Amino acid sequence: MTYPVHTIETAPGAAKEVLAAAQKARGFVPNLYAVMADAPALLKAYLRVGELFDETSFSPTERQIVLLTVSYENSCEYCMAAHSAIAGMQKVPGDVVQAIREGTPITDPKLQALHSFTRSVVASPGRPTDAQAASFLRAGYSRSQILEVVLGVAMKTLSNYTNHLADTPLDDAFAKQRWSKTG
Repeated sequence: MTYPVHTIETAPGAAKEVLAAAQKARGFVPNLYAVMADAPALLKAYLRVGELFDETSFSPTERQIVLLTVSYENSCEYCMAAHSAIAGMQKVPGDVVQAIREGTPITDPKLQALHSFTRSVVASPGRPTDAQAASFLRAGYSRSQILEVVLGVAMKTLSNYTNHLADTPLDDAFAKQRWSKTG
């Protein structure tokens, strides 16, 4: 199935302002937003959920771990590339991003616990075992952060599924971070 990659001019009226704001803030309209513009409510929901995820108690590095992990588990090539680039801009350690991209363990035990727990939430779906939750809590995370992981999973599910349905073309800005799941 294909969807149009809208421009500000071709987008439905309710999405034009959102795309214009993205253009102003980023210098370009990400293709994901341009595809989501076909359903303005989806575009607005995705961006709002992203704003709320930024308000969680997770650090920028931890947030990117959640988003990259969900994208890896869902085999979303677009989001893996985009969030690899964003992680670099946010100074997420390169070895952490590389580990997630390669499907290998993260060397930092607390960050690995976040990665593992996020994987369990996606794989279950939404039904991690008590042992998995206990391991996450023992690593130093809180009960509320379990629910914050759910918020990150919800955010990435919106974009991962959209990208799968639309086969969203990768933006030039993310091309150096192109990714595909091996194995």
